[in-house]
Amino acid sequence: MTGTVTLVGAGPGDKGLLTTAGAQAIAQADAVVYDRLVGEDILDLIPPRAEKVPVGKENNHHPVPQHEINDILVRLAREGKNVVRLKGGDCFLFGRGGEECEHLLQNGVPFRVIPGVTSALAAPAFAGIPVTHRDFTSSVHIITAHARAGKPLTIDFDALVRLNVTLVFLMGLTALEQVTDGLLRAGMQSDMPAAVIENGARGTQRKVVCGLSDLSANVRAEGLQSPALIIVGRVCALSDTLDWFTLLPLHGKTIVVTRPKARAGTLAEKLRRRGANVIEAPCIETAQREDTRSIADAFQQPHDWAVFTSPAGIPAAVHTLGKLGRDLRALYGMKIAAIGKGTAAALAAYGLTADLVPTQYDGEHLADALVDVMPQGGSVLLLRAVQGGQILPEKLARAGIRVTDVPLYDTVHRCDKADALRGMLAEGKIDAVTFTSVSTVEGFVEAVGAVEYKGVMACCIGEQTAQAARKYFANVKVAKSATIDDLVACIEEEI
Repeated sequence: MTGTVTLVGAGPGDKGLLTTAGAQAIAQADAVVYDRLVGEDILDLIPPRAEKVPVGKENNHHPVPQHEINDILVRLAREGKNVVRLKGGDCFLFGRGGEECEHLLQNGVPFRVIPGVTSALAAPAFAGIPVTHRDFTSSVHIITAHARAGKPLTIDFDALVRLNVTLVFLMGLTALEQVTDGLLRAGMQSDMPAAVIENGARGTQRKVVCGLSDLSANVRAEGLQSPALIIVGRVCALSDTLDWFTLLPLHGKTIVVTRPKARAGTLAEKLRRRGANVIEAPCIETAQREDTRSIADAFQQPHDWAVFTSPAGIPAAVHTLGKLGRDLRALYGMKIAAIGKGTAAALAAYGLTADLVPTQYDGEHLADALVDVMPQGGSVLLLRAVQGGQILPEKLARAGIRVTDVPLYDTVHRCDKADALRGMLAEGKIDAVTFTSVSTVEGFVEAVGAVEYKGVMACCIGEQTAQAARKYFANVKVAKSATIDDLVACIEEEI
């Protein structure tokens, strides 16, 4: 049975601009054929089981020619796979999506198309440039400024100047002087507002806005590079007034989030909303243990409190208890303590309410809170990772509280983006790395290796994590309290 090919426009790069339908198609894919400019955070949405086929194109360099891409789509579909063709921007705007659909049709392969947000509209919007405005122009024209190799541009500049509209040239940075010279020769005013936007709608976006005759020189002076687009028209004069993106507190900063994949979203999203270029690079993952002996033995004696030190502990407990034919009702009769709001929320997802959450979310403060509610001593069932810290159990033991420490899962160091991170660090392209546990520090350093961390700030959620980071980073900052919001606030204050 032949599978279906879904062409998905990935937008200008940021996951937030991927459509809901596009995200759903990716989640259901058996194979994804993707372009170079698709954002890393969108590629992270590809299911682990899916086959990934990069067919990236650069200016005048196509490692996989279009006819081979067409054949790849047909081959994968004939294998019965649900195929996603993931294209930067919009599929049908200079994306050769029409050619791909024609080839699929000729070969009897069913297809569908999910449009994407084009950079021709997104980049200007993120740069404070409305492409239409009642006081300036009522239309916009989108033109490709990319000529075939060895061929001159075939643009009717005279016609474009006569239109007196907003002009957006895509894929045109290498032809910038040809575009500006062509418009000027056709009679466009030399002081016509114009702009070049690099990495539009991304946290690393840069722009140059000036008169048309000065555009090429100013772009060269600022060192703007592809991917970039050119906008010409009076609406460009609004850029400084309506620019909202550049004003965000973390705009232009590249920040690495090392939390586990299932937990990275909240921190990454808060940073993106503040304008940061976020690289999600999980450096640890959870591996649930199959041995049930420790927890079975623990339930042979009574405990006053069940204590969870991470959101990962709750599904791990469910998994292990399930192997014994039991569930979380095994905790009946115990009060439940959670190290922080995230762990309490994970408990709530299973219908359990934490009876105790410390004011500061770390092992030391959790131990103090438990000692306060058990002044006469008592017993604690500690359900956590094999690699859990010793501050919590040792402090409880010194207070005369019996601790049964049950390892439910292993914290495994792993980072699929280690090579990319090493390269970015060597080029000075990373401003900060966030750490939410000692394990994330150890996982990051183990993956990236002994490289130069000079100039990179380590932003840590608590003092224990900061102590681990200081072994490797000269510049270490600590959030006021162990919460994601305070970690973000720390980054804003210090970066």
